[in-house]
Amino acid sequence: MTAQDDAAIGAALDVARAAIGSGEVPIGAVVLAPDGEVLASAHNERVLLGDPTAHAEVLALRRAGAVLGDWQLTGCTLAVTLEPCTMCAGALVLARVARLVFGAWDPKAGAVGSLWDVVRDRRLNHRPEVVGGVREDECGALLQAFFAERR
Repeated sequence: MTAQDDAAIGAALDVARAAIGSGEVPIGAVVLAPDGEVLASAHNERVLLGDPTAHAEVLALRRAGAVLGDWQLTGCTLAVTLEPCTMCAGALVLARVARLVFGAWDPKAGAVGSLWDVVRDRRLNHRPEVVGGVREDECGALLQAFFAERR
């Protein structure tokens, strides 16, 4: 983990906090250019858009592609507050993201080491570098507070 990874998760946490009060699960994602500039960010918008694919990661990847004018995010880093699910892990592989940095592990649906390891599958043509557990307690606490309030 680097200071840039810590800062990237901090930015993703800020985006996740913006979802509080919206009814969305507070997960935030940012896509960083190779030089560290934030290209795009998003939090979950499944409720807002009525779209089961509107996860923070997918929305951030789409927005970053629009900024770059290219679907390939070669050299970019995706930072997200929760370990990606299978859909999001597949999307970041297909987008050719160079690095994935995430906060909390997701033992119920994680696809970057918890239940599956989509991003490291040797059968795929692209495998990003992965750094997990960055600011894990802080990321996990945000989600725990959200679900505790809903129960």
